[in-house]
Amino acid sequence: MSTNNDLKYTKKEFTSSEEIKWCPGCGDYAIFSAIQSAMTKIGKKREDIVCVSGIGCSSRLPYYLNTYGYHTIHGRAAAVASGIKTANPELSVWVMTGDGDSLSIGGNHFIHVLRRNVDMNIVLFNNQIYGLTKGQYSPTSVQGQVTKSSPYGSLDRPFSPAKLAFGASATFIARTLDTNTAHMQEVMLEAEEHRGTSFIEVYQNCVIFNDGCHSDYTDKKSRNDHSIMLKQGEAMIFGSELKKGIIFDKMRLKVVELGDKYSEKDCLVHDRENEGLASLLVAMDANPTMPKLYGVIYAVKDVIYNEQVSAQLAEVKALKGEGDFNKLLNSGEVWEVKV
Repeated sequence: MSTNNDLKYTKKEFTSSEEIKWCPGCGDYAIFSAIQSAMTKIGKKREDIVCVSGIGCSSRLPYYLNTYGYHTIHGRAAAVASGIKTANPELSVWVMTGDGDSLSIGGNHFIHVLRRNVDMNIVLFNNQIYGLTKGQYSPTSVQGQVTKSSPYGSLDRPFSPAKLAFGASATFIARTLDTNTAHMQEVMLEAEEHRGTSFIEVYQNCVIFNDGCHSDYTDKKSRNDHSIMLKQGEAMIFGSELKKGIIFDKMRLKVVELGDKYSEKDCLVHDRENEGLASLLVAMDANPTMPKLYGVIYAVKDVIYNEQVSAQLAEVKALKGEGDFNKLLNSGEVWEVKV
């Protein structure tokens, strides 16, 4: 497979001939645009890229991206992608999924691909609703949300995808949002460079069934007071005038006003390789008084599953030879069925 930084593609070359069938104004368009831009910069041929999806609005994307692709079954994209990457480790494998597809019916596959650390990129479109099936609450819907399947308000406590990923031993956790295509592209390129499973949560707006679900973090008037753009080695400060910061106080994270009592020097400095810090950062989602984090939250090196499989196969072949499939079928105890 080619990994050639001299390859020159345009976004148009990553656009298929299929008609795009998302609702006008859907955040999926922006995510698709960011993915196309990222694909032009990863230095791989289109035929060396595979895009895999399950079921949902997000899962239409393989049709529109001019690479190899699989539109699989509900919740099983991670399993199919694992097989593809293990069979052909040289491919760049991307999974496109939604909060319902990946965290509900696909929850088991999601946590285990992270645990195994298969070398792929998972992009989760989080609009906190089931969009394709017309507006039922999802595993990330807020408590009390009235939907077609929760007419009196959802009683479920929502998942934090980042916290779930961290608990499943993910080696790369990042978050971005559909209103910032440049940031999305930046995070996607970092994910591609990471060796192992890269998990990217994208805050995505569903204009039909959950419009404005992320407005506090996307609206120009309020986003700076509710969000931190994480940068490696930089202090965690935020606010429209950069007058707020995150400190570590009494074994927990705390928002403080910068001024006479606290300064930038008192604020936590982001270290994406610090496991203890990451555990605190992903837990912030449960506290509505804390800002949302964007960028790479956590990134560490670890053994990679598909490389382990390749090494194990090579070791067994060296010990036992190539093997004979017909001989295998007829080895051990054999029963003859008479009709």
